[in-house]
Amino acid sequence: MSRSAEAVPPPSPVTADDLDRAVRLAVGALREAPPEAWDEKAGSLEWGCWETVEHLSDDLFAYAAQLGLRTPPLDREVPFVWESRRPGGPRNAIHADRAAGPAGLLQVLEASGALLVAMVRTTPSRVRVHHVFGASDPEGFAAMGIVETLVHTHDLAGGLGLAWTPPADLCSRVLARLFPDAPTDTDPWTALLWATGRAELPGHPRLTTWRWYGAPRS
Repeated sequence: MSRSAEAVPPPSPVTADDLDRAVRLAVGALREAPPEAWDEKAGSLEWGCWETVEHLSDDLFAYAAQLGLRTPPLDREVPFVWESRRPGGPRNAIHADRAAGPAGLLQVLEASGALLVAMVRTTPSRVRVHHVFGASDPEGFAAMGIVETLVHTHDLAGGLGLAWTPPADLCSRVLARLFPDAPTDTDPWTALLWATGRAELPGHPRLTTWRWYGAPRS
């Protein structure tokens, strides 16, 4: 091994603070949305913007719930009832009260993010928890929550007419944690969009299916 290869430091861990930052930035950006735009399609998704925020909230809530058991199952999710409010809509356990308006919807998102932040902070790193892509640890679930937040806010920005470019360091850390095959010689945000099937990347075929790898670091 060369001296230069030996000098490369390991990627910095993904933390609860990173997740908290991602959720705060997303909520701040979405607060700028015009009230009449919430039923527009969320970017390339088949869901409206309102139900996409519900789906994101549900993701964060579900990850927190998985970490919340004293003895988490390694073969299944916590058996909440997930149901869609319309044919083709997302299947969620979390739904926001329409009467509360967009401000209430974003409170649901903020609260769901805070639940996952708290569980990542307080769950021992040795704990392993079920995910459909393979069992992971608290750091992995933090990274998953950040990816869900960043890319779904990208989807929402397309439907709501908002600008959204998250910090490069957040993108770099979750790429290193969950997408080991993603290119490292390009802008991290573009690489993350490519890794989640949302962007073209010169020299790489656009992904029509994708996944992350949440296995704990060795």
